[in-house]
Amino acid sequence: MTTQKNEPTSPDLSSGFFVLSLLSLISGATTGLLCAIFRLALDWANRARDAFIAVERADQLVGLVLFVSLCAGAAALAAWLVRRFSIHASGSGIPHVEAEIQGLAPAPGMLLIPVKFVGGLLAIGAGMVLGREGPSVQMGASVSRWIGEKAGRSLTDCRELLAAGAGAGLATAFNAPIAGAVFVLEELVQRFEHRIAILALGASASAIAIAHLFIGNTQEFHLHTPNSAPVESLPLFLLMGFIFGGFSIFYNWTILRTLALVGGFNQISVEARAALIGASVALVAWWAPNWVGGGENIAENALTHDRLFSQILLLLLLRHVLGALCYAAGTPGGVFAPMLALGALMGLMFGQLSQYLAPEIFPYPHAFALVGMTALFSGVTRAPLTGIVLVTEMSANTSMLLPMLCACFAAMLPPTLAGATPLYESLRKLTPHYDAEPQNSPSTADMNSARIL
Repeated sequence: MTTQKNEPTSPDLSSGFFVLSLLSLISGATTGLLCAIFRLALDWANRARDAFIAVERADQLVGLVLFVSLCAGAAALAAWLVRRFSIHASGSGIPHVEAEIQGLAPAPGMLLIPVKFVGGLLAIGAGMVLGREGPSVQMGASVSRWIGEKAGRSLTDCRELLAAGAGAGLATAFNAPIAGAVFVLEELVQRFEHRIAILALGASASAIAIAHLFIGNTQEFHLHTPNSAPVESLPLFLLMGFIFGGFSIFYNWTILRTLALVGGFNQISVEARAALIGASVALVAWWAPNWVGGGENIAENALTHDRLFSQILLLLLLRHVLGALCYAAGTPGGVFAPMLALGALMGLMFGQLSQYLAPEIFPYPHAFALVGMTALFSGVTRAPLTGIVLVTEMSANTSMLLPMLCACFAAMLPPTLAGATPLYESLRKLTPHYDAEPQNSPSTADMNSARIL
């Protein structure tokens, strides 16, 4: 977001900041309600998918064909909704939110909200390896900007409300209010400013207060670890972070390369491409229902249960490929949740190797899974504080904060030294008009230019 030289950087009650702060509470509460309903709908869709598989397995061939057809149709319908009604609803939407805050992209219009809601429900409910946080962030941003516009606020105020609403969406998606506010400052606006901090905190707080009425107040992940990791184990976490930082470069390259490859098949309609990807995911879901979807269950399992090393490796490779394909399908859905699942799997693998080679140092492989989520997140997004706060809130575990700091420090080094661009910045730059001069109003060309962000 561009800041004018004469614009105040601290709350100015005479300019209506008090009213703006009240609007942040309203926008946060609205976002919390909308995103809580979205979470409940996704939970129902996931249960319905698993129940359908359990019933239809009685007739293997017919059941398989029917299930694959339904999932392919759901993915195709989600892609059609995006193409037909709101092209900016494709993908996670976070790159578009960032560009909109900076004045480099147009406001997508209120049709985005139903498209993002229904399209995300269809795609993620069909088992696509996508996260619920992308739709939640963009819906929260859109509804908050609309509230600001209806209240007659300035363009700058509306963009600040948009940023706060986006953080409220993330907070609701993961039941992590502080992470939502930190996400606004570290990722969306990339600076600390008192005005935006107050709005982000207010929006996230009111969003979670409303969301708890619907989804309860339970932590996302459960992990039992010792009170703290011994000092002699910290080099292991530094090594793990450095390795994960190197992998983050490859992870980002995979996402971008897959987008280019899938987009290159322009002789095939977006809906047909989404159907093919949806059918591929359905085949995996038929044989392994717990291996598809956003991956929250996979991360939880990595924190609490042991798996064979070979099984972890297979699941890691499969979800890495499917995650990139699903993101390129042109349907709504984010990368946060799948990324956290990959980090947990990689951390568990590293923990098992450490336990085998040096069991006397720190024989708790599940603790590495927890730290692995923050390390991979930091390397991919270059937003370590958001990752640390997010995982800490989701697990209600503070005993691993020091290993998290070490791992995130090390994970930031490889991509930074290599000059690699953070994922969301790369995605934002894929669309030409995102790098244009800041604008105050959208044009027709702008509205038709973004497709897969």
